[in-house]
Amino acid sequence: MKIEHFEYDNRIVKLFSIATVVWGIVGMTVGVLIASQLFAPIMNMGNEYTSFGRLRPLHTNAVIFAFVGNAMFAGVYYSLQRLLKARMYSDVLSKIHFWGWQLIIVSAALTLPLGFTTSHEYAELEWPIDIAITVIWVVFGWNMLGTIFTRREKHMYVAVWFYIATFFTVAVLHLVNSVQLPISAFKSYYLYAGVQDALIQWWYGHNAVAFFLTTPFLGLMYYFMPKAANRPVYSYKLSIIHFWSLIFIYIWAGPHHLLYTSLPDWAQSLGTVFSIMLIAPSWGGMLNGLLTLRGAWDRVREDPILKFMVVAVTAYGMATLEGPLLSLKNVNAIAHYTDWIVAHVHIGGLGWNGFLIFGILYWMIPKIYGTKLHSTKLANLHFWIGTTGMLFYALPMYFSGFVQSMMWKEFKPEGILQYGNFLETTLQLLPMHYLRAFGGLLYLSGAIVMAVNLVKTANSGKLIANEAASAPALEKENSTAEGWHSVLERKPVLFSVLATVAILIGGVVEIVPTFLIKNNVPTISAVKPYTPLELCGRDVYIKEGCVNCHSQMVRPFRSEAERYGEYSKAGEFVYDHPFLWGSKRTGPDLHREGGKYPDSWHWDHMMDPTQTSTGSIMPAYSWLYDKDLDLSDLPAKITAMRTLGVPYPEGYENEAVAIAEKQQTKIVASLANDKIKANPKKEIIALIAYLQRLGTDIKGATPEELGQEPELAAAQ
Repeated sequence: MKIEHFEYDNRIVKLFSIATVVWGIVGMTVGVLIASQLFAPIMNMGNEYTSFGRLRPLHTNAVIFAFVGNAMFAGVYYSLQRLLKARMYSDVLSKIHFWGWQLIIVSAALTLPLGFTTSHEYAELEWPIDIAITVIWVVFGWNMLGTIFTRREKHMYVAVWFYIATFFTVAVLHLVNSVQLPISAFKSYYLYAGVQDALIQWWYGHNAVAFFLTTPFLGLMYYFMPKAANRPVYSYKLSIIHFWSLIFIYIWAGPHHLLYTSLPDWAQSLGTVFSIMLIAPSWGGMLNGLLTLRGAWDRVREDPILKFMVVAVTAYGMATLEGPLLSLKNVNAIAHYTDWIVAHVHIGGLGWNGFLIFGILYWMIPKIYGTKLHSTKLANLHFWIGTTGMLFYALPMYFSGFVQSMMWKEFKPEGILQYGNFLETTLQLLPMHYLRAFGGLLYLSGAIVMAVNLVKTANSGKLIANEAASAPALEKENSTAEGWHSVLERKPVLFSVLATVAILIGGVVEIVPTFLIKNNVPTISAVKPYTPLELCGRDVYIKEGCVNCHSQMVRPFRSEAERYGEYSKAGEFVYDHPFLWGSKRTGPDLHREGGKYPDSWHWDHMMDPTQTSTGSIMPAYSWLYDKDLDLSDLPAKITAMRTLGVPYPEGYENEAVAIAEKQQTKIVASLANDKIKANPKKEIIALIAYLQRLGTDIKGATPEELGQEPELAAAQ
């Protein structure tokens, strides 16, 4: 038997580990800041670049793609080499991957505060950065698959299965969700509109959580937890069931983010059914991880690494039970748009991803530096600070979410809303947000303690940049005695194809009919395209991140119809590129905002929200009164919209600027009637135009188009 000698590349692991810690602290710091903004508007600093709407997507991108993403790559590069008994396929590709990914993160950190956003949750980055992500992701996959093809280990271990599924699924999700028509270097419109756009976004959004935050970390769990415990994985058969059932079922669950919306009922039902089914594989994986520690529980009490991992896997189990429960319509009716969802997301993010990352770093860094962890006491301190921080974060948010929903839905004996003013709910929740910010600060403090501990650990040793290893050369074998899955584990191409087919089935079944069957999105004849100024105002709304706090989707509940007006119809959104249904109500729903207040109210509200709403936590948008609206690209916007199917007449783009200016003059005249002197060229005028349009088209719809019986409509 020929023994081959080679070296593992630990330098790339070091680079990704450093990036994990640095970006983690940055992302968590921004998180604490925006949490503070939700009870202290002064924390917005009166600046457009530090307002909540601009910083919230920066926080989510920094935590998901910078902190968790870099940790994923660090763990994959460390474990993959050792599982396959091979150095990474190409050192050059490894370096391109690392520096390219950091460049993408820096680009996000620069563009999002500047207001360059697509508004799609977890996919806010504009088209040039999307292209860069595609290129770097291909580099990562090329390097990973190249290593698999040059391996010295015959069978691919379970962790490798999850890495393969992650690469191909994220590629599919990113490509489908990122189809945009560019207008300029930092502006684009999504190809899809309204209902279709919402379905694709949450097919992506849910499965970005599944295949970026879950499947690769399950792979890391299957490698690092047995290593840390010095125990074999509990069940090989359970890992097979866990993998294939998880990747097949998960992809169907996206529509559960859109229950009670204008999405067709059949799609909502499919999302619910498959979400409930997800409990089985998710808990199978959790039990496989926890039972791996059988016989090692005495060590868990003493070893902070195992403590982090046990809490991480437990948090995974909690989050993956709660997710299916939230997909039940009766539970979703209470939880959706509330702080309950914030708690749910952060149990997964802080508990599952964060704690597993901390455990991996504490185990891995001493190994690549050939030393021991600097301080077990500091690691234990980090564990207890982090755990306390999670409790202070999540429990108030669960309570807050339940209180929110109950207050929104409560009626007086006379049949009118008990809390007709949305702001009453907001003020009631402020103490919960104080506790949430304190919990986030504790969690951040724990991460800083870890950073100090890891730096001291690295300084006490020396990086083993090229770690010597040896293994027998891989020899081809034709064995008929192995099980079917053992055979599959030796065939990476076939394995990859089958995994990709498994994740494509659900997406195709849910998405294709929504595009091809016209009845899925009934049209409403009264719905017309936005005027040029309204279109520009909508872009201002998107730039300022208003969708982070306001939904535009009135659900078919009595409480919402009483509070906002007629519930939202699918046909109202056919010209919306992108859709703006929102996922959280920090402020009231805006879908029926048009004509509700005079132009002067919006002028005062945006200048100082407390003028119109005493106690409001919304920041002031003073810069909108100073910045000129750029109409130079308006013809290009109109042309792009026509290309996307919006029925603007030929040549309309040549008249668009003049039409916009005419509407600007009309709004300024309206403001003058209320003794407000306004400059028609400012961004605030366009935003007012858009807000005054919201939900007004439905006034001209027929009863049949609204889904009402004509006799009943007449009686009403």
